[in-house]
Amino acid sequence: MSWAQHLIILPILLPLMTGAAIIPIDERRRMIKGVIGFCSTAVVFAGSVYLLRCASDFGVNAPGAGIYLLGNWPAPFGIVLVLDRLSALMLVLTSFLALAAQVFAMARWHSAGSHFHSLFQLMLAGLNGAFLTGDLFNLFVFFEMMLAASYGLLLHGSGQLRVKAGLHYIAINLVASSLFLIGVSLIYGATGTLNMADLAMRITGLSGESRMLMEAGVAVLGVAFLVKAGMWPLGFWLPSTYSAATPPVAAIFAILTKVGVYVLLRLSLLFFSSEAGNSTGFGQAVLLYGGMLTIAFGAIGVLASQAMGRLAGYCVLVSSGTLLAAIGIGGVDVIGGALLYLVSSTITICAFFLLIELVERARDAGADVLAVTMEAYGDTDEDEVEKQEGVAVPGTVAVLGLCFCVCAVLLAGLPPLSGFLAKFAILHGLFDPESGDASQISGAQWTYVALLILSGLAAMIAMNRIGVRTFWNSIEGTIPRVYLIEITPVLILLAACVFLSIQAGPAMHFMDATAKYLVEPQNYTGRVMSALQIGRE
Repeated sequence: MSWAQHLIILPILLPLMTGAAIIPIDERRRMIKGVIGFCSTAVVFAGSVYLLRCASDFGVNAPGAGIYLLGNWPAPFGIVLVLDRLSALMLVLTSFLALAAQVFAMARWHSAGSHFHSLFQLMLAGLNGAFLTGDLFNLFVFFEMMLAASYGLLLHGSGQLRVKAGLHYIAINLVASSLFLIGVSLIYGATGTLNMADLAMRITGLSGESRMLMEAGVAVLGVAFLVKAGMWPLGFWLPSTYSAATPPVAAIFAILTKVGVYVLLRLSLLFFSSEAGNSTGFGQAVLLYGGMLTIAFGAIGVLASQAMGRLAGYCVLVSSGTLLAAIGIGGVDVIGGALLYLVSSTITICAFFLLIELVERARDAGADVLAVTMEAYGDTDEDEVEKQEGVAVPGTVAVLGLCFCVCAVLLAGLPPLSGFLAKFAILHGLFDPESGDASQISGAQWTYVALLILSGLAAMIAMNRIGVRTFWNSIEGTIPRVYLIEITPVLILLAACVFLSIQAGPAMHFMDATAKYLVEPQNYTGRVMSALQIGRE
């Protein structure tokens, strides 16, 4: 086995070791801890990019390629890590967001509490492990590692609102973890294995009570991940929780929701493909209708939000709903477009969470309520506004305003940026121009199309309203003090979206190839089950 194959375990091992190693360092030397943590994440990012390139070169019939046997036990008896296009994509996305959040935190937020960087690294280890693992029990282990660290990060910075939101978050996720264990137990009782590849093959031969028990287990397991993905009505906790978190924590939490989406995408296509017999397409209707309800709920929340933090939280719900419904519809082209949307929307929301704190820094806490009251009663100082002839826009406000506009265009899905291209790719896959037959599109799918358009319109209205109030008609008129180390991550994240827009052709080619790989589960099962132990190659 070459050193490159050992690189698969790097995204788990390095953050885990770094998180443990910097715990003993005195909290007064937070900058040293931050630099060590940043270097660790940067190495993981570089390694993930290399792994993504390797995964892109794997042929669909490459036995054992990208499979790492921990303990050198063959599948399904040992623990396996599986690298493919989807897991590599999620690794790159996670480490990229983590770099931006860490840099932003080092300006001042990492000093708001203890062990910020250790918790951050442990959460990254859990996230990367969840994306790489090839069996359900270790998915639970990495899931719990990620959640345990996220509990501490959510409470970071203290304050009544964060403690209250944190307690709700902990209670809800403990229930979800219990459901996870119950679901895994039922699946093991029905099939006798927890290895995903082995499960996918055994499901085909199940019948009678075993099939019912397996489907019950998958349904319970699915509820646990739908809670994490924020599907309506299970995602009621998300907007208040994310808006209460500190900005860098909320920014990295944008990827936590996608863990639920990732697992649902992976398991639904692996377990319930056309080869799953009577269980083919199990749960797809729930994902489709639940996703559409989530989009509608998120869009209403976006319109109703007066605070930018809650608006961003509802945007997370709209993003999750769009992806869940796309998984429910299925098909290579729709899944390919959904993967591009996943990347674009996650980066945009991460940048938006960081930007909110910079924009609101100079504002009074009651400014939004006061502004709404003034609008409702028409109590605006029109005379003073009319006297102004030209307004000098300071550089800081201009940069923040430009970033806000780019976020608005991306969230609304307006051309020419990646938010529009991703939605267009989903619609392109839905209408399937290759067959030229749009009459087969169901009423639910037409509803999905309408919700995609209306949710974008809702985002545009909400962002325009808040943008005008914040940048054009600011009540305080004060200029926020922004450090270079804070605005740079926002600019890089938004530049990544612009780059994704320019390189949309190659990006869609990669996403379509990933979707094609996912809808053919024999590619996954064949690689995992054919992986050989070291010494027997």
